[in-house]
Amino acid sequence: MDKQVFDVLKNLFGHESFRDFQEEAIESILNKRDLLTILPTGGGKSLCYQLPSLVMDGTTIVISPLIALMHDQVTALKANGISAEMINSSQDYQEIQTITEKLLNQEIKLLYIAPERLSAHGFIDLLHQVRLNFFVIDEAHCVSEWGHEFRSDYRKLSQLKEIFPLVNIAAFTATATKKVQADIVKSLVLHESVELRGKTKRDNLSINSIKRVSNGRNQLLNFLALHQKQCGIIYAFSRKDVESTTNFLKEKGFSVGMYHAGLTSEYRAQVYNDFVYENIDIVVATIAFGMGIDKSNIRFVVHMSMPKTMESYYQEIGRAGRDGLPSETLLLFSKADEINKLRLIDEIDNQEYKHLMYTKLNKMYSFSNSSECRHQSIAKYFDDEIDACGDMCDSCKRGEVQMVDIKQSSMKLLSAIYRCEQRFGINHVVDVLRGSKNKKVQQFHHDTLSVYGIGEDLSKDAWIAISERLFELDALSVGEFKAVKITPFGLEILKAKVEVSIDAIKLQSVKKERKKELILDVDDEVFERFRELRRSIADEADVPAYIVFSDKTLVDFASKLPTTKEETLEVNGVGEVKFERYGKQFLDLCLKIKNK
Repeated sequence: MDKQVFDVLKNLFGHESFRDFQEEAIESILNKRDLLTILPTGGGKSLCYQLPSLVMDGTTIVISPLIALMHDQVTALKANGISAEMINSSQDYQEIQTITEKLLNQEIKLLYIAPERLSAHGFIDLLHQVRLNFFVIDEAHCVSEWGHEFRSDYRKLSQLKEIFPLVNIAAFTATATKKVQADIVKSLVLHESVELRGKTKRDNLSINSIKRVSNGRNQLLNFLALHQKQCGIIYAFSRKDVESTTNFLKEKGFSVGMYHAGLTSEYRAQVYNDFVYENIDIVVATIAFGMGIDKSNIRFVVHMSMPKTMESYYQEIGRAGRDGLPSETLLLFSKADEINKLRLIDEIDNQEYKHLMYTKLNKMYSFSNSSECRHQSIAKYFDDEIDACGDMCDSCKRGEVQMVDIKQSSMKLLSAIYRCEQRFGINHVVDVLRGSKNKKVQQFHHDTLSVYGIGEDLSKDAWIAISERLFELDALSVGEFKAVKITPFGLEILKAKVEVSIDAIKLQSVKKERKKELILDVDDEVFERFRELRRSIADEADVPAYIVFSDKTLVDFASKLPTTKEETLEVNGVGEVKFERYGKQFLDLCLKIKNK
């Protein structure tokens, strides 16, 4: 690559070398190739188009939906002595006229506009009078009807190739499945485009998801205690939630502001500036805030409720750690979050889009409730493959997970869905399995089905946990009117061709009769001694008791009373990691009991 490029990189942007894919993207633009680049937030997308613009003749038009991001980037470029401007709805006529004159005089290298600007009277004619080098489409996922933030004005960008056939397009986004990626290329009419796709994993980001207890405020305080005097964003579901959470944190002495669409534009601007300039540490906000913020030292992002899609979640947590330093995220969720968002989806008229959003919401809940590596789950959603993170998410930090076979239970559940003709929600199917006598079951004569009552040995919560595992495995999907459908993979399970297991913790809510069966033929006093040891270890480590060992593992200990490491590793739920942490203490107890 030309020496001038590296000089600009060093002298203007202050970097010695490129990050992954930046050099390839820049080279493609300089060679006048159409380009689609998919990089995670913080991956350095803006440099990919800002740098080549500076070494090419002409003006670059950057199309972005985010006024805040436009403002941040224009401010940063100007601070580096680069001629950049923006035109948007927040400016008055005189300001726009001044920028227009500079544009016609070739005094602007990068002009940022919203997609709606292209439809404004006379704007296309204005661009025809300017020497353009290339177009940039930022947040390009907005083009796709399969994305999570489809915008009709973005769809109109397909006209750019018709109007400016000799001007290349460089499109960028952080969130795109392979389906969305193909749709972006098609919609923007990219010709023989270079397509660059980075890994989804953010190595510096710790991702955590736990069920919310009550309103989650105690969990929030415990989290914030680990991030004192650090900058962070807390996302809440509604304006009311934003205000109550903000007031709660202020009472606790936190430096915090709030941001939502119901506040005046002046108030929002003040909070935004206070955060950017570090007059406050924390902003509590709806999703109206943060998606365009260019602040690099945000150390944490908290969600007080579950986002509506994985794309939204991935973008929102991407606000943290853009500088590459260790940062942390926390998602507090509950089943109620899913129900609240289902109500919003129900109001959508377009049936195809409604079904798409049902599916996306279900994927989001499955992720939230999963025991699998969080980074791996996100990668899988975006059609990427990575190894488990090791210690950068709550699932992996737990160490070895005890998995329980649920093949037979899964087949019962799938069979019940099939017998109910795949026309009902999961709660109704569970009622049929458990032999409920409620009116709806009787109304549809489902109390006469062969599957009626075959699952009465498990609690409703346990069946819901099993269904959530099947959703997580893509064995189930949600159809119209929230009806549960069996996927091709689900049919494989139903035919007993696939093994299915679940994290034992997810089944802790089984009925007491089932728990009693687990400790059958085990001395109650011996079992209680193992429980006391587990409780002592858990208290010292400040973790829930089940994190140490499950009840099933304690039953196996009490039954086998191992006396060597080799024998202990034969106990159900004990692996090398758990043995290294707790094995000696449990072995000592086994020896005491045996020598009594």
